[in-house]
This record gives sequence, structure tokens and C-alpha cells, in this order.
Amino acid sequence: MLTYQIALSFFGIAVLLALAPGPDNLFVLMQSALWGKAAGMAVVLGLCTGLIGHTFAVAIGLAAIFATSATAFTILKLIGAAYLIYLAWGAFRASATATPDGNTKTPRLSYAALYRRGIIMNLTNPKVSLFFLAFLPQFTSPERGSVALQIFSLGGLFMLAAFLVFTIIAIFSGTFGELLQKSPRAQLWLNRIAGTVFVGLALRLVFTER
Repeated sequence: MLTYQIALSFFGIAVLLALAPGPDNLFVLMQSALWGKAAGMAVVLGLCTGLIGHTFAVAIGLAAIFATSATAFTILKLIGAAYLIYLAWGAFRASATATPDGNTKTPRLSYAALYRRGIIMNLTNPKVSLFFLAFLPQFTSPERGSVALQIFSLGGLFMLAAFLVFTIIAIFSGTFGELLQKSPRAQLWLNRIAGTVFVGLALRLVFTER
């Protein structure tokens, strides 16, 4: 099992890593701005669910495939990039729609759809698996019992850190986005910015090396 000191130090490092600008927190930022705080939280839960998959992959040795196989790594990152381009296409095509009271708003996705977006976004990023593969084992030791159980415990702590950081991002970005949703022009610009961010994340993923 993890000691209190190891768990605390790992959690502190995980918080700092979650705060660092990256695809996941940028994804939360844009989705929350587009759809609001509650929708942003659905994305956050999806991203954290994806981390379960990466933790499991490290615990059973599956993540090592992406570290040793260039083909597997390339296929997964291209799938992730294609999905981001798909999201960008949807954002560029989106427009404000009129409501019966004469106001306008951007059509909302279901929370389930946003949750799935978060999962896919996280699982199709092979860099997360490679990061977990290199990072988590550094805090384990066979002398403290099952290494796999320690990996799952560390993965849980990382998910908690990511959840807290991403929740703060979702709340602040969602609040700002909800104000912009009152303006049709702001809605259109917000969609265009989101599309540009998704394209940028896709290109970054395409050119990512192991």
C-alpha cells in the first residue's frame, strides 16, 4: 500500500501537472465555454473516466505496447486527431439558433454526448498512457505489497487531482461562456475559436512523438 507521505507528494505533483496547459484542460475550457458549467462537468467526468482506462493499461502492462510499437502509437494518435478534426468541423459549422422568445442560443448536446467526448478525447491520446507508464511506477515498490494495487491507487489520486483542477476550469469557463451565449455574434466567435483550438490540438497530436 501507499504510505501517507508518498500519497501526499504524488497528489501535489498531480495537481501541478493538471494545472499545466495541455489538451485535456484546454478541452474542458472550450467545451465549458460553449455549453456551460454543467456540460463542462460532463466533459470533466468523461476525461476522468478515460484516466481509469490508462491506469488499467499500465497496471496490466498494456501501455507498454504504445511505448514499444510505433504502429500502435501512430494508429491511436491518428484516431484521436481525426476525432478532434470532427469536433472542429462541428464547431465551425455551428451557428446561433432562434428560440420562441426571440433570444438566440447555441444548440446544446446531451450530457451523455459530452461525457463520451471526454472519454474519447482522453483514451485516444497515447501520450497519456506513456506518461502514466513512466510516471506511476516511480512511486511504487514491491516491498509495499501488490504493485498493481499501488498503480490503481496512484491512478485514483491522479484522477482526483485532475477532477478538482478541471472542475475549477469548467466553473469559471462555463460562467464566462454563459454570458457570451446571450450574444449571437459572441456565440459565432466562440464556436470559431473552439474549432481553431480543436484543429490546433489535432495537429499537435499528429506531430507527437513517443
